[in-house]
Amino acid sequence: MATSPSLTQVAPSAPRSSKLLIGLLIAVGLCALGGGGYALSRSNLFAREAAAPVPQKPIFVTLEPLTVNVQSEGRGRFLHIGMALKVRDELAKTQIVESMPELRSRLLLLLSNRQPESLLSTQDKARLAEEIRAELNKPLGPNLPAQDISSVSFNTFVVQ
Repeated sequence: MATSPSLTQVAPSAPRSSKLLIGLLIAVGLCALGGGGYALSRSNLFAREAAAPVPQKPIFVTLEPLTVNVQSEGRGRFLHIGMALKVRDELAKTQIVESMPELRSRLLLLLSNRQPESLLSTQDKARLAEEIRAELNKPLGPNLPAQDISSVSFNTFVVQ
């Protein structure tokens, strides 16, 4: 009978240590999961959200050079100009290529109305580029959209 009390004393202590062990394992597991989640959030896997968008390759439509008589008193003077039009997408490029005869006509009318002295400085050329962009962006018909030209760059510019 002396053995009975010792068995009853050992039995209650065993469940306490197993509960403590289970609790300790759960706490360690949660800490490991939390540390792993933190490390993963700082890694490059989540850096895709913060990455800047890749810039698109610019699309240019190069026009054949134009030679235009400019307004001048006395002797005849001319402007020889070559340019490239920067467009936003392939649809705008296709629209410009298909409408090239009318766009060249608009350019000839715009450029032939110039005084040679108004085409010499850098500011004059920048102003002319903006005027060309505005003129060529006008719709080609009443129900047609604008050409969507974002800028005009000169690659040949001679006034004689």
